[in-house]
Amino acid sequence: MSRPQVQLLTRDGCTICAGVYARLAELAGELDFDLSTTDVDAAARAGDSGLRAEFGDRLPVVLLDGREHSYWELDEPRLRADLAR
Repeated sequence: MSRPQVQLLTRDGCTICAGVYARLAELAGELDFDLSTTDVDAAARAGDSGLRAEFGDRLPVVLLDGREHSYWELDEPRLRADLAR
């Protein structure tokens, strides 16, 4: 079975995003998930404006296996519960 995928949607200069990333990085080893980040503004400049259009007003956004899990802050209890399933 593959490891769960957690993706953090962020943008340059987002201090809340940086804090959420730091906590997710700590949790990745403990909860055994792969963590990636995507800067929605950089993606838009590269031609993929969909993420910024959908999520840009709610950053940071945490996606779990491609689905929205939480936004503005990390819902750690929910993430722990969802990863335990």
